[in-house]
Amino acid sequence: MSRLRGPARRRHLWLGAFLFAALLAAFAINSPAALRLLYPRAVAEVAALPPAPGYRAGQRVLLVSPHPDDESLCCAGNLRQALAAGAQVYIVWLTNGDGFELDAALLERTPRPRGRAAQSLGTVRIGEATRAAAVLGVPASHLFFLGYPDGALLRMLRANSTTPTVSPHTGATRVPYPQALSPGAPYTAASLRRDLTTVLDGVRPDVVLLPSTHDFHRDHRATSLVTAQLLAARGQTNRARLWIVHGGAEWPVPKGLHEGFPLLIPPRGRHLAWTRLDLTAAQQDTKLRALQAHASQMEVMPRFLKAFVRENELITLPEAGR
Repeated sequence: MSRLRGPARRRHLWLGAFLFAALLAAFAINSPAALRLLYPRAVAEVAALPPAPGYRAGQRVLLVSPHPDDESLCCAGNLRQALAAGAQVYIVWLTNGDGFELDAALLERTPRPRGRAAQSLGTVRIGEATRAAAVLGVPASHLFFLGYPDGALLRMLRANSTTPTVSPHTGATRVPYPQALSPGAPYTAASLRRDLTTVLDGVRPDVVLLPSTHDFHRDHRATSLVTAQLLAARGQTNRARLWIVHGGAEWPVPKGLHEGFPLLIPPRGRHLAWTRLDLTAAQQDTKLRALQAHASQMEVMPRFLKAFVRENELITLPEAGR
C-alpha cells in the first residue's frame, strides 16, 4: 500500500484536524456532559455569583420584552418567583415578532413572506405570547402589545424622525394590529416613547426587567436604550434589572433541554456583575411549558429555546456595568 507524501499528506492532516475540531465543537455545543468537562471554571463562576434581588408582596413588576418569547427565555423564573412573593406582574412587548422569515414561511408556505404573511405571523405570536403568560400566571389584563417594526427598532430610534420607518417585513408604516395599545400609531421614535410612557404611567412599576445593551440583537439593544431613557427621566434607573438573551458565541451551551444544569455567563456580558436567581425543578418545568406555548418558535429553533431552561437565571443591575 502506497504512503501519502507531500501535499496529499498535509491535506489529509488538515482534514483530520478539521473533523476533530468540528466534532469537539458539536460536543461542546450540544452535549450536557460538556458543561462540566469543558467549562469547569465557567460552572464554578456561576455557582459563586451572589443571589439576585428578590421580590416582595405588593411590588409591581414590569417586564419589557422586544419580541414574544423573550419574556420566557430571560425571565420566566423571575416572574414566577415575583408572583409567588405576592407581587403583581405585567409584560409589554415592543414588537409582535412579525420579522422572523422562517416562521412566516412555515406558516404561509411562501419562500419570502412579506406584507400580510408577515402580519399574520405577528397575530399568531400575540396569541402565543398570551398563552405563555397564562402558563406563567400573568393575566391577559396585564399584557400590552405595542406592535412596532420587528427588526427595525434601532433604526427607528436612531432616525428619530417624524417620517415613519417602514417595516422591513410587513411593509407597514403604522401599527397594523387592532390588539395593540395604539393601533395606527406611526412607526416613529416619538410614538414608541409615548406608548411605553403610557405603560409605565399605568403600571407604576417598582421593578423593571429589560434587556442589556450588550445583547447582540439590535431590537434588544433598542428596547434597552428607550426603556432606560424613560426610566432615567423619571429618576428610576435603580428600578432596572437587566438580562441578555443573545449572548454570542453559540450561547447558551449546550443546546437542548438540560434541566438542573447552570446557565453560564454570556460571552457578551463577561464584564458585567451578574447575580444568580436559582430556580426550583417546578419553576424550570413551568418555564419549559411557557416556551412550548410559543409553538411557531419551537417549530424552527427548539434547541435554542430549551437551552434557557436551566437551574438559574442571570440578572445584572444598571450600576454594575451599563
